[in-house]
Amino acid sequence: MIASFIKKVLRRGARNAVPRLRIVPAESHGLSPDAISACATRVTKTLQNGGFKAYIVGGAVRDLLVGKEPKDFDVATSATPDQVRQLIRRSRVIGRRFQIVHAICHDEVVEVTTFRGANSEDANQQTDEHGRLTRDNVFGTIEEDAARRDFTVNALYYDPVRNEVLDYFDGVADLRARRLTMIGDPAQRYREDPVRMLRAVRFSAKLGFEMDTATRAPIRDMADLLLHVPESRLFDEILKLLLSGHANACIGRLRAEGLHHDLLPLLDLILDQPQGERFIRQSLENTDRRILEEKPVSPGFLFATLLWHPVLDDWKRRQAAGERSMPALFTAMAETLEAQRRKLAIPRRYDAVMKEIWSLQPRFEQRSGQRPFRLLEHPRFRAAYDFMLLRADSGELAEEISDWWTDFQQVGQEEREAMLVAEERPRRSRRRRR
Repeated sequence: MIASFIKKVLRRGARNAVPRLRIVPAESHGLSPDAISACATRVTKTLQNGGFKAYIVGGAVRDLLVGKEPKDFDVATSATPDQVRQLIRRSRVIGRRFQIVHAICHDEVVEVTTFRGANSEDANQQTDEHGRLTRDNVFGTIEEDAARRDFTVNALYYDPVRNEVLDYFDGVADLRARRLTMIGDPAQRYREDPVRMLRAVRFSAKLGFEMDTATRAPIRDMADLLLHVPESRLFDEILKLLLSGHANACIGRLRAEGLHHDLLPLLDLILDQPQGERFIRQSLENTDRRILEEKPVSPGFLFATLLWHPVLDDWKRRQAAGERSMPALFTAMAETLEAQRRKLAIPRRYDAVMKEIWSLQPRFEQRSGQRPFRLLEHPRFRAAYDFMLLRADSGELAEEISDWWTDFQQVGQEEREAMLVAEERPRRSRRRRR
């Protein structure tokens, strides 16, 4: 099977598609088994004791080698999902197209995947007219599994028992050179899955790596393949990019690679707003900072910032046409969301968050009577307040208003009463009595 696989990749002419195992010992890689989660180590040892190959794999190994803390740990094994289930008592099989196992240890879940094959002649592997894989459900060997992975730095396997790294495609060398290299022929790999172009940009920005020449070269010419990717999957990948902690860098690289202009509607939305560019940039910077500080981030808040200026423009236009302020705002919100949904697959579960944040914005300008106190009690006040701060920082709203609300939250009841702004009531014209 392996010999047949190697012949196939040789026919593709890819310079780095043939797996050649290099075992990197502890003194060379510098990893410690203590850096691996107890659950992932336990799962790996259990599978090995059951007579199977099992390794920590992928992003966790990559991140540890570059000094980053992994978000989670995945295990790759020669055991089938049923065999994993028999050995790991607290586990469940998920997935239909390709089954994986979730091993559960208290509050941690480790994803266990059987080595995947790459036999293109198998009936389980199908492609569409553009060369994109639509079905690919084959178990295989570790060599085939490594060759299936997208980049060399993601094809590293760590054995916490022997404290060794298995490297089939010089991934450790690429990590040290801070280089992102596609496994196999990049054009073929992008054709099989165009989302890999977005992943190349995201990983290069996140890791601070440069794409090697062969990996980068086909992207601009093959960008149109993204048009054939299902909207929901494209949205998920862009969301990962925006929540990577390096959104601004990612967007800059997407623009540099030509991955915009009708290809990625959400990216067009960010780049094609000259008036709102500063506002959006500040929003993304705040999002990056919160993620790097391991603080929670709301996708609904992020989408509210991305869509705010289309809402604002429509709102102003409606008011200028004579519509009352709040009805005009609610109509602008509904029509903007509907128009964008025809381009972007933004899930409706975010609508409520966005609408509440937007609808509270006019209330920050009302600083008299009981209205400020009622706004403070609103369950979405904090998100709306942060949103208002972005508006003030970008010059859209007077800083005096944002400073007032910042102080209003920090003082006591008596000081708040004293801060209230006197309401200017319009004078009523008196009718003369006859």
